Amino acid sequence: MRPLTLLLALALMAAVGPALAQDAGTLNPKPLPPIADPSNPKLPAKQLFGRAMTPAEAQARSIGFYSRGCLAGARALPVDGESWQVMRLSRNRMWGNPAMIAFLERFSRKAKAEGVWNGILVGDISQPRGGPMLTGHASHQIGLDADVWLTPMPDHTMSRAEREELSAVDMVAEGGLSVSGSWSEAQAGIIRAAAEEPEVDRIFVNAAIKKALCETHRGERWMTRVRPYWGHNYHFHIRIQCPAGEAGCEPQDPVPAGDGCDKSLNWWFTAEALHPAPGKPKPPLTLAQLPPECRTVVLEK
Repeated sequence: MRPLTLLLALALMAAVGPALAQDAGTLNPKPLPPIADPSNPKLPAKQLFGRAMTPAEAQARSIGFYSRGCLAGARALPVDGESWQVMRLSRNRMWGNPAMIAFLERFSRKAKAEGVWNGILVGDISQPRGGPMLTGHASHQIGLDADVWLTPMPDHTMSRAEREELSAVDMVAEGGLSVSGSWSEAQAGIIRAAAEEPEVDRIFVNAAIKKALCETHRGERWMTRVRPYWGHNYHFHIRIQCPAGEAGCEPQDPVPAGDGCDKSLNWWFTAEALHPAPGKPKPPLTLAQLPPECRTVVLEK
């Protein structure tokens, strides 16, 4: 990883607060107090998007980039499906571009039909209007990112308490050099089932998980899309491509060629990567730093 890329990544990490996949939710979410002056140009955009409880009633479209944008016409993933259940309902982050919702439904059904897993547990997708979040992710802003737990769906419909309190399972051993005893080919199978879908752009996993996949699936075409990144011990992060015809959606650069099992993976196990020095927190994004259309999306009643 180039030094500039590392500095940007560290700054991104410093800007991201709590609300990890394994963090418990609440059975009694409290509404946030109203904002005195929503038009204040210095107001962090996350304060506005974090208070939007319903989607913008408009044509569905992802606006901007994955970490700098918003979402119009969002659709919610039903909290229960034949092959999925939504976790941490108190976060209200089960919203996405209709293309992402359709992907999760289709991918989970395929995985179940092929005997990979009985079903998936879905964590954060996006807020009702996308945009920056009060806690957690720097991305997930345009409804095209979704977290899927590395823990299979149980054989019963979970209660609200289970969805808020059950912890995902850590798949990485202490020290971060290898996977834990909880890792198995079942986890590899669910990642593969997602990575093989044509609209997937990238899948982010912990570097130890990428290393484990390289030991058993080196050279397989889908491995190109599986990229190492900090965190992701408990879940994998699916990012799909901008839907066709959505000109306002900004795509990410193509993934590098190859399966990612070359020398570039070794960097992730250096002291620099395993124990990065804290980066200087970046100022939170304001509305002026998002695509102009996002102002209308978030302020629409």
